[in-house]
Amino acid sequence: MKEVWPDIPYTAWNETCSALHLYCQVIGKYRLARTPWVNHSWHATFYVDARGLTTSLIPDGPACGMEVQLDLLGHEVVVISSDGRIGRLPLLAGSVASFNRRFKTLLADMGANPECSCVPNEIPDGVPFTKDDVLRPYDAEAVARFFHALVQIDRVFKQFRTGFLGKASPVHLFWGSFDLAVTRFSGRKAPLHPGGIPALPDKITCEAYSHQVSSAGFWPGGGGVDFPAFYSYAYPAPDGFSQAGVRPDAARFDVNLGEFILPYDAVRTSPDPDGMLIEFLESSYRAAADLGGWDRHTLECATGRPLHPRPVS
Repeated sequence: MKEVWPDIPYTAWNETCSALHLYCQVIGKYRLARTPWVNHSWHATFYVDARGLTTSLIPDGPACGMEVQLDLLGHEVVVISSDGRIGRLPLLAGSVASFNRRFKTLLADMGANPECSCVPNEIPDGVPFTKDDVLRPYDAEAVARFFHALVQIDRVFKQFRTGFLGKASPVHLFWGSFDLAVTRFSGRKAPLHPGGIPALPDKITCEAYSHQVSSAGFWPGGGGVDFPAFYSYAYPAPDGFSQAGVRPDAARFDVNLGEFILPYDAVRTSPDPDGMLIEFLESSYRAAADLGGWDRHTLECATGRPLHPRPVS
């Protein structure tokens, strides 16, 4: 029987993780180029599905509908056209340049427009996809474990999301930073973000953080932590946020990242992984909301349950 919350040690698959991240960027750039802008770049993200990740429907191709799925169990990219055609591309060891070339060829063969940027985002000194000829491994077993972890995290994040009436993001994966995230908004505008994120235009960062947020998510590793971890931050961070009593005990505030961090392994090995993760999400959100002066009474509601409509008085 597979572990419900699998072990996904970052150092054991970090090279494959880096390759998968870049393959997601190649696919994400295609979606970004063809999809009308939605606030906070929500039009560019991926979603967890039953076999991996999906772009959802992209307005492109002969029938104006293309979907790209990363099948992380069958280890292939599946391109589906709304005219009924299906194209497949195996996920293998190799270079990003080779993957980019094969993916763009597949799109063109299916009548889609493959033209898009080939420059990676949010990766310092990133090499353009067309020139990234470094041979990279592909550990299929590690990728499958990562997917099974995403299934559990996606499920708990979606449960957490139901307790908020205000504006909230979908649970989605940002391929730039390679994190699964969910964000709540107070409804108030935020100070202009200073930008400065590597390989990301400041105008995109400023638009993403145009309003006050409490955001939580999950990284498989990298980007400041060499282990899989959950995070939670506020923008703008209210006074006292870093000293807030965020739970559980395994959570800590990372001064360098400016975020609360909870190791994935602490959740995975807990007698109640769901409960521990919810405790982290709820306590870090409350710290941001209380210190930031959010109207919690208006914004919050009871956690959702199947077949139970939210009562309205």
